[in-house]
Amino acid sequence: MATFELYRRSTIGMCLTETLDDMVQNGTLSPELAFQVLVQFDKSMTEALETKVKSKVTIKGHLHTYRFCDNVWTFILQDANFKNEDSHENVGRVKIVACDSKLLTQ
Repeated sequence: MATFELYRRSTIGMCLTETLDDMVQNGTLSPELAFQVLVQFDKSMTEALETKVKSKVTIKGHLHTYRFCDNVWTFILQDANFKNEDSHENVGRVKIVACDSKLLTQ
């Protein structure tokens, strides 16, 4: 299964990467094993988002910047409002990165 490495830049992905780096520097983990953990993280995040997330969110905001490069869309919204069936949240600035999942099967 091919995956994107996008989730490594999420908060949990960055914390995982930082922890793995510390473990490699301390000698408690080999660099090869740390890399395997990151690859498994990418696979697990992709699978979890495909199979376990069922909620839908509506996003409204002011489009500040958009870009399409290498089949990846990047949107930067200001004063964004996220709504689902239970709640809504206002965010001052948000970056959305979207990739075509069909690229994973090629």
